[in-house]
Amino acid sequence: MSAPSGRLGIGIIGAGRVGPVLGAALAGAGHAIVGIATVAEQNRDRARAMLPEVPILEIPDLVERSELVILAIPDDELEALVAGLAAAGVWQPGQLVMHTAARFGYSVLVPALAAGAIPLAVHPAMSFTGTSMDLVRLRDAYCAVTAPTPVLPIGQALVVEMGAEPLVIDEADRAAYAEAVSIATSFSSAIVGQAVGVLADLGVDDAARVLGPLIRSSVENALAAALPPAG
Repeated sequence: MSAPSGRLGIGIIGAGRVGPVLGAALAGAGHAIVGIATVAEQNRDRARAMLPEVPILEIPDLVERSELVILAIPDDELEALVAGLAAAGVWQPGQLVMHTAARFGYSVLVPALAAGAIPLAVHPAMSFTGTSMDLVRLRDAYCAVTAPTPVLPIGQALVVEMGAEPLVIDEADRAAYAEAVSIATSFSSAIVGQAVGVLADLGVDDAARVLGPLIRSSVENALAAALPPAG
C-alpha cells in the first residue's frame, strides 16, 4: 500500500492539547479538516482557536465524513471508544484510523480493522501546550509510527507532512517505548518542580525563569553525552 496522495478529509476526535495541533499541522500541509468532536467547553475553545473554520460535530457524523479519523483522546478511553464505534457500525471500509496514544500499537484498533478500516498508531514524542507554539516544536520532534507493514508508508508520510520525523516502533516494543516517554516526562517535571519550589521558598522571584537556562543547558549536555560517537 502506498502513501496517500492528494488531500484527505480529516476528522479529529478529541480537542485536548494534541488533536487540534495535529489538525492544524495537517491543514497546513494541504489536507481538509472536516470536523472535530469534543464535549468539554474548554476544549471547544481550544478547537476554535487552533481550527477556527472547523465545525464541532457529533462523533458518528464526523466519522462518516472523514477519510482519516484521528483519535486524540486519553489512553484509558481509547479501547472502549474504538470497540463501541465498531459495535455501532460506524467505521467505514478503507478509512484510515490513527490514534496518538504512546502505550498502544495498532492492535487496539482491531475492531476498526475488522470493519475494513486501516489502522495507524502515531505518537508525537513531545509535550504539548495546545497552542500554535507546538507547530514550531513539531519540526524538531519525532513521532513513533506503528502499523502493519504495508501501511507504514502512510503513517510515515503523515508524520513528515506534520513537519516531524517518523520513528518506526514495532508493535511488540510499543509498551517499552511508552515507558521511556513516561520516564522522561515525569522525571523532568518532578525535578523542575522540586528545584523551583526550593528557590521560591528562599524568596527568589520568578524562580522558573532563574533556573531556565541552567535546566535547558543541563538537559542539552545530558542528551549530547548520550549520543553515539561521531564517525
